[in-house]
Amino acid sequence: MVPVGFGQHATAGTLLAGVALMIRNVLQDRLGRIGVVAAVLAGSLLSALIAAPGLALASAAAVAVAELADMALYTPLRRHGWARAVLPATLLGALLDTVVFLRIAGLPVWTAVPGQMVGKGWAIAVPVLLALLGRIRRLRTWAAGARRVLHGWVTG
Repeated sequence: MVPVGFGQHATAGTLLAGVALMIRNVLQDRLGRIGVVAAVLAGSLLSALIAAPGLALASAAAVAVAELADMALYTPLRRHGWARAVLPATLLGALLDTVVFLRIAGLPVWTAVPGQMVGKGWAIAVPVLLALLGRIRRLRTWAAGARRVLHGWVTG
């Protein structure tokens, strides 16, 4: 167990799960929904090959439910902007992933949810924030270049 903040703890894998859930949205933008479904199926097959059967089943079910819910929310919100779509969709997926996995695996659900959600929340929020900061930097660079061009036209 690792501390994830706010007095909560989670498994280290929680952080990777949060990132994986967010990457699903990037994959949808690049590969489409069919590409995402294919990636989920491939991941479930890999899990079935390397994990204990009960954990593989819990993982496959949790990912399927979480990814479908994420996709159902992300797809219509995407036209309003990437961050506006990825944050709520991924947080919904993270909650469903946690609850379904823990329930099927026979682990305590509601005592683990706070730590799992804080850990997954960090794993989602940090990359989204970095992406937004990168976009702001690109916009500032573009705006500075546009000002130079306009200044050249006006004074030229």
